[in-house]
Amino acid sequence: MPANGDAYVLILYYSRNGATANLAAELARGVESSGIAARLRTVPPVSPDTDASLPPVPDSGAPYCSIDDLRHCAGLLLGSPTRFGNMASPLRYFLDQTSDLWLDGSLAGKPAAVFTSTGSLHGGQESTLISMMLPLLHHGMLISGIPYSEAALMHTRSGGTPYGASHWAEGNDTELSKDEQTLCRALGARVGALARKLAEG
Repeated sequence: MPANGDAYVLILYYSRNGATANLAAELARGVESSGIAARLRTVPPVSPDTDASLPPVPDSGAPYCSIDDLRHCAGLLLGSPTRFGNMASPLRYFLDQTSDLWLDGSLAGKPAAVFTSTGSLHGGQESTLISMMLPLLHHGMLISGIPYSEAALMHTRSGGTPYGASHWAEGNDTELSKDEQTLCRALGARVGALARKLAEG
């Protein structure tokens, strides 16, 4: 792990239409409000052909994540749009390549949380969030949710669950509601504070 002054929370996500990327940006604001750096990273789409067909650096948005970005993080926020109640295949593909980190325990004991977006209200937010928790539990990470002491969780009419931050896109609307922004920042600050304390401890 980096020296305390270099500690960061990795915000690793896949976003196709921008809603999950918007969640990631709000989570980063929450992380940095806790006094630790946020590092935004994404993963490339899965190619249907057998040759590498994408440049090593994306045209826009966050850089692609490396295994070392993940290995050296002090905490992790993992995000994906829902795909039939599960995480998207590009994120799953990346996680499937992390067996070396599992073998050496690089992520064990580090805090983590998850986030997602859906096009419909009952589009599988909670099952997607849980599906992202499973590999993190295998890595020995400490899963954090959003406690009901966050008032927005009680009155949100859009996204937001105790399992993690979420967005309801109502079809194709990538703009986050006020409650979704509030809950993202709260979750980011929570994971950031835990990561900072553990990195200092």
